[in-house]
Amino acid sequence: MRKPKKLINDRNAVAREQFEGFMAAMSRDLESISNHTCAIRKAPLNGKVAVFTGGGAGHEPMYGGYVGEGLADAVAIGDVFAAPTPDAIFETALALNPENGVVFIYGNYAGDNMNFDIAAELLEDEGVRTHTIRVNDDVISAPIDNSKERRGIAGALFVLKVAGAAAARGDSFEQVVEVGEHALRSTSSIGVALGPCAIPRNNGFNFQIPDDEIEIGMGLHGEPGVGKSKLSSADDVVFEVMTKLEHEAELKEGDEVALLINNLGASTQMELLIANRAVHHYLSEKNVSVVDNLIGGYCTSLEMSGWSISLLKLDEQLKSLYQAPCQSFALRKSL
Repeated sequence: MRKPKKLINDRNAVAREQFEGFMAAMSRDLESISNHTCAIRKAPLNGKVAVFTGGGAGHEPMYGGYVGEGLADAVAIGDVFAAPTPDAIFETALALNPENGVVFIYGNYAGDNMNFDIAAELLEDEGVRTHTIRVNDDVISAPIDNSKERRGIAGALFVLKVAGAAAARGDSFEQVVEVGEHALRSTSSIGVALGPCAIPRNNGFNFQIPDDEIEIGMGLHGEPGVGKSKLSSADDVVFEVMTKLEHEAELKEGDEVALLINNLGASTQMELLIANRAVHHYLSEKNVSVVDNLIGGYCTSLEMSGWSISLLKLDEQLKSLYQAPCQSFALRKSL
């Protein structure tokens, strides 16, 4: 059986070493928090609401890649596919001096939920106001009447972008919370896996997919989707995915969306562009306009082969905030 091959050093130190490489690239703008794989913006909050993100390593550039002007103010990163610890989150949040509160935005996974909740309680004890937005954009992972159980995938980028822009323009704590929750309700995603990923310390793949099959709805850590099916054409797979997303987003003629074609890790740019072509054909036939189109590795799963499609259904409020300028390691927008 084929073994995973990675050009690394110590397979138990990859989260730390990738963070050090990230900080080397961002040392002018970000400051690391001692003894943790965590960072904050060097620019002071100056009274703005703090936006804080985080999760396990292995999803680069999520989450650290979205710390910057007009986005998140802080990040806490755990080991590969593991949540950051409560003390790391707590100490990083305090380092921000968040006098107007902290809005946590992260993927809806049990470990992250538990550890961020503990940190939030500790911060509340210190007099710091908090609110948590658990991103659950993966519409395949649970039915709509049980949406709180849905997983978070690449759509977290849209929620961070909108909430970060609201905080950057000086919105109140309540306003940042409200528009962040609105962005989440307006975001829907589905992923398609063609091949597995491997946590470095395990030296083996997390799961197996036969060469002639795909799995629609697989999670970022290999959580099962709706089942495997025979590999078919890109157009057929996109049609199946978009039919579900159209229903979930309640798209109608004249709507506008931001579109993300996200590489889960090992897919080629060619495959992403072919998928993007099919998505545009689908939306054009529905008379739905694509206001912005992101294509690339925005939320990966190590070397998993496949892609995800995320839609942010825009209204005037969300459109204005989404289009606001930002600058970070992985996302830049100018006026």
